[in-house]
Amino acid sequence: MPYLFTSESVSEGHPDKVADQISDALIDHFLAFDPNSKVACETLVTTGQVVLAGEVNTNTYLDVQSIARQVINKIGYTKAEYMFEGNSCGVISAIHEQSSEINQGVDRKVVGNFEDMANAQGAGDQGMMFGYATSETDNYMPLALDLSHKILLELAEVRREEDTIKYLRPDAKSQVTIEYSDDNQPIRIDTIVVSTQHDDFDEDESMLKKIKEDIIKYVIPRVKAKLKPSLQALFNDDILYHINPTGKFVIGGPHGDTGLTGRKIIVDTYGGKGAHGGGAFSGKDPSKVDRSAAYATRHIAKNLVAAGVAKEVLVQVSYAIGVAKPCGVFLDTYGTATVKDADGKVLNDGQIAREVEKIFDLRPYAIEQRLKLRNPIYSETAAYGHMGREPKMVTKVFENAGQRAEVEVELFTWEKLDYVDKVKAAFNL
Repeated sequence: MPYLFTSESVSEGHPDKVADQISDALIDHFLAFDPNSKVACETLVTTGQVVLAGEVNTNTYLDVQSIARQVINKIGYTKAEYMFEGNSCGVISAIHEQSSEINQGVDRKVVGNFEDMANAQGAGDQGMMFGYATSETDNYMPLALDLSHKILLELAEVRREEDTIKYLRPDAKSQVTIEYSDDNQPIRIDTIVVSTQHDDFDEDESMLKKIKEDIIKYVIPRVKAKLKPSLQALFNDDILYHINPTGKFVIGGPHGDTGLTGRKIIVDTYGGKGAHGGGAFSGKDPSKVDRSAAYATRHIAKNLVAAGVAKEVLVQVSYAIGVAKPCGVFLDTYGTATVKDADGKVLNDGQIAREVEKIFDLRPYAIEQRLKLRNPIYSETAAYGHMGREPKMVTKVFENAGQRAEVEVELFTWEKLDYVDKVKAAFNL
């Protein structure tokens, strides 16, 4: 029988996402001035305060206070009434040098060819990482999460326009519930939830009514208009809307709720579809396989689905700290695999996984090189999801303590469909 599935997203002004964006801005600055930096940086944000902590091994110095303030102002926390404002909040740094015992298995001084380097650089930690892809959207992402992200992206656009809905503040959340048929096809949107921070008003009841009307009248149609016709058809007059269902939402952001790096890992990935190994991404340089291997497995899953191996794929890889070769690769096609062997029999998931290991080198150094992860590309990942984004070339400028770096980088390389031909050749598609 039909079933419902729900995913949520949070805006760039959500306190946890503020923390993620500060941590990733620090990563980008470290990599811009020293590409070999090893960094694990955590951020805490609360009323009028930012606390930075973590471990760093680098040859550069950063004005971390200035970088944190720039991020906060860019997000939109620029007014004292928010009780968290970029120019006036306190910024405390407790960042220190990385443990040599951790670093020894990751940063092995080797001079040689690719194989020497790939075998020398071990994983930055143990653990398992997952990548997922589905054919239900053009970007191979779960639909409920994709729509949740799009609603908040549009809400942020409206907030910055300042001529459509003028009372919006940076903090917001969204949630979308999709009804699916027995054969796992989306039928309709059942429920949309949006909670958005707003200015204070004298007339609460009339203002809450206006907020609901504005979201349904302006934001949702703008989201719908950017979708292909088949997804536009999922919107109907029977959608249940919960807009600011608790009432007033004036107190928000880090003043309303303390934010921490790495607390939105499901928003960052697949909205509850597939699986998650538990490791956060933001604030970690690519030697940390929590981040790099999660990107690599997404890259694998997306290329497998795009090549026609299956309609839905989950890929797992696992590591031991300091060891280059993965402990294992697991793959689940949820019964949607279409590839066959020479006798016309559909390959099982284990057979597909063994072929995947031949196509994709999952040693940490190989992942870094293949996906160009030693570049300052991470600030863009820190809000609205690390997966399902558009790969593109951009020029980024970094200024810090009298230094300036202008770097051309490729964003979201793990979203490229550059291995489709190799996958098709391997599976005779």
